[in-house]
Amino acid sequence: MEGLSRPELIDPTTRLRPSFLAAVAEFRADRDYPTPWFVTDVDAAALADADAGADAFGAYVARLLAERHEAGVRAGFVPMTTLWWAAGDQMLGRLAIRHRLTRTLAEVGGHIGYDVRPSARRRGHATAMLAAALPIAASLGITRALLTVDGTNTASRRVIEANGGAFLDTVGDKCRYWVPTSPE
Repeated sequence: MEGLSRPELIDPTTRLRPSFLAAVAEFRADRDYPTPWFVTDVDAAALADADAGADAFGAYVARLLAERHEAGVRAGFVPMTTLWWAAGDQMLGRLAIRHRLTRTLAEVGGHIGYDVRPSARRRGHATAMLAAALPIAASLGITRALLTVDGTNTASRRVIEANGGAFLDTVGDKCRYWVPTSPE
């Protein structure tokens, strides 16, 4: 993945389908971390390698974009803006900004969740991706974002702290942080 253009947050797009499929395969093969929820949330037909899966993948992308608005939210979810961290045609990660919190999200999910594909980890992508997401969260009316992380996930705790995260408390095995979405 060397020699790629500068990574940026972009809207989900069918153009990145091959890279998305490769990223999902990496997440599923990774034995060091649990499979992210978004991987299990993708319709199996959308993940098919055959051309027939292209239509299902288009529907998946359309669903992600629709979930930004109340009318497109599935039962049990809140509106959220899903973005992909990409460099050229390579999907390096994904990030979701939840527009509001439920009681459960306040305890274990938070406003922002992110995942970096295994082959792109330990290169600063998570820190940069979270930094790029904070102004977007601010534009959604979130003045400070709640982020939660497993207490044993030292790398993600460092990402949050590098972005100004202030430790709030621990709920179960989750550490909770407040992160300002704009300079104070």
